[in-house]
Parts: sequence; C-alpha cells; structure tokens
Amino acid sequence: MNEKIWTKDFIFLILSNFLMYITYYAILSALPIYLVGDLNASKLQVGIVVGAYTIASVLVRPFSGFALDRFGRRTIFLLALILYALLFTGYLFALTITSIIVLRFAQGLTWGITTVSGSTIATDNIPASKRGEGIGYFALSTTMGMSVGPIIGLFICHEWGYTTMFVSGCIISVISLVCAYAVHMRKRFVVGKRIRMELSSLFDRNSIRPSLNVFITMIAYGGLLSFIALYGREIGIQNSSMYFLIFSVGIAAARLTAGKVFDRNGPRRIITICIGLLIIGFPLLAMAKNSALFYVSAVIIGFGNGVIFPTFQSMINNLADSLHRGAANSTLYTAVDLGMGLGMIMGGLIAQNISISAIFWINSIICAAGLMFFRLFVLKFYESHSS
Repeated sequence: MNEKIWTKDFIFLILSNFLMYITYYAILSALPIYLVGDLNASKLQVGIVVGAYTIASVLVRPFSGFALDRFGRRTIFLLALILYALLFTGYLFALTITSIIVLRFAQGLTWGITTVSGSTIATDNIPASKRGEGIGYFALSTTMGMSVGPIIGLFICHEWGYTTMFVSGCIISVISLVCAYAVHMRKRFVVGKRIRMELSSLFDRNSIRPSLNVFITMIAYGGLLSFIALYGREIGIQNSSMYFLIFSVGIAAARLTAGKVFDRNGPRRIITICIGLLIIGFPLLAMAKNSALFYVSAVIIGFGNGVIFPTFQSMINNLADSLHRGAANSTLYTAVDLGMGLGMIMGGLIAQNISISAIFWINSIICAAGLMFFRLFVLKFYESHSS
C-alpha cells in the first residue's frame, strides 16, 4: 500500500489550490478600492458585492458535495474551474454595481464548488494513516494563497491598473485549471451512480457534530477578520496589515506540525490546547494598547486557529465513507461560511453598540463554548465512530 503523501497528484492539487486562492484574495483586496474609486460605490454597495460571493458559496456547497459523490470528482472540479476562470473576463465588461453583484454571485457559485472539490480530491489522495498531516499541508497552500494574494493583487493594480488585475486573475486561474487537469483520479472515487438527491446526500450525518463545532469557532474568526484593521487604527497602530502577515505565520506553523500530532494521538489534546489558545489570545488582543501585545495576540490566535480547520476536516473525513466524502466536506465548508458570516454580522452590531474590543472579549466566550461543545458532544462521538 502506498503511504506517501507527496505524490505527483497531491503536488498538482496543492499548486492548483494555491493559485486559486491567490486569485480569490487578490480580487478581494483590490475590488473594494476599484468599486469606490472607479464606480463611486457606497460602503453599503461594497458590502453587498462582497456578501454576494459568500451567499452564493453557502447556497451551492451542499449541492456541490452531492454532485462530487454522484457525478464524479474530476468532472465537477474541472467544470467549476473552467467557469471560475472564464468569469474573470466578466469584470472587463461589468461597468455597473448591479452587473458586478451578479458577476460576483455567479463566481461565488463556482468558488463554492471548487473549494469543496479540491479538498475532497486531496483527501482521496492522502493515505488514511497520514490524513491529518496531509490535510495540514493542503490547508497550508490556502494560507499561503491568503498571504500572497493581496500583495499580488494590490501590486498589479498599483503598477498596471485594474484591467490587468482582472486579466491576470483569469490567467492564474487557467494555470490552476491546468494543474487540476494533471491530477489522476482513481476509479473508485470517480462516480457513485446509486447516490440519489436527498437530504442525506447533501449533508453527511456523521459530519454534523464536528461541523457545528467549527461553526462556533468560525464566529470568532469572522469577527476578527472584519474589525482587526479598524481596531489597529483605533489603538494607534498604523500598519495593522502586519497583523495578517504574523497571523498567517502562526497558521502556517500550526499546519506544519499539528497534522502529525493528530495522526499519532487523535484530536483530544491538540484541539483542547488550540481552542485554549484562542480563549487566551482574544482577551490579550482586547487589552492591547501597543503594538507588542497586538502582534503577540496574532501569533497565539493564528496558531490556535490554524489547527482548528484542518484537524476538524481530518475528523470528518475519518467519519465519512469514501462515497460520501463530498457531502462530508460540503457540510464542513457550509459551517465555515455560515460561522464567518454570523461573526461578521455580530461583530458589526457589537462594535456599533459597545466597542470593537468587546468583540474580542465575546470571541473568547464563544471559543470557550466551542471547547465545551467539543469535549461534551464531539470527542466521544468521534472516538466511537471514526474508522
């Protein structure tokens, strides 16, 4: 039995995922400036444009999992990537706010499918005994794309303008498609003809508890992403973008180490410790009055958060059989999107009625609830049902 993680297929999948996330974060960082500067959009309109993408992703994820399990991983993945790349050309012709909202919604649908597809295929190609380690490496490509994407996007816009940015997004997406096309799929993961369209095919039952746990912790993550830049400015830190770089370093360090720990010892200790880091890190951020504590919290929260998603993803893939792995991953990704969306909304309400620092105090309480949920309802279920 082949126990290698670093096969040709896995490397091409990582490259494809990395390039895809570069395009996502490049356009995400540059689009608000384009909307306000070139199309005179209001802040509300910018919010609607950004939100349309997320809404579309949430709506399509359950059906993408079913499609992967029913019609085949390779077919669905490549079709979604083709559409994702083609839709970048739409930005060249979408010259009104309404047309960009429609375009973003359409591209959000393809994004929801590609992210579930890529992670499902990666899991199919990772040896079960090294699943935590392999998923950690795959998730690291997401983190790297998140770090590099905004730098590339803003640099291209500054040097050559938005048209070049949109064309570059299309070209990078096509290269991502070529990498995905090079991946060989084993026949037993190609199609499940007996799977029918029903609720159990859209959401994997065994994945619900771990996904609810992720939903809880992602509420805190959504609040952090939305308001960290404003909070940095509020406490006198001009270069708050450095927070995301340090945060990404923490995530990368976690994803390089946590997978092996999970494969050896299971989720009990690693999840407990890392949610504990979040419980500690958010109050440190709330109390920060200088750059030292501000950036220390980035390392702590980054490391803790970096473990959460790939570890729970490893858990749900250990709970799911291979024919329903698409539904399992779509269940998890739906929980991520819903949690982050709720966190952003809650963060806005808390910031407006109390303060931004209150968001982080409440995030600590939310993470404590997530740790209790894990110990009381998820851990024993996982240990008794995992393969």
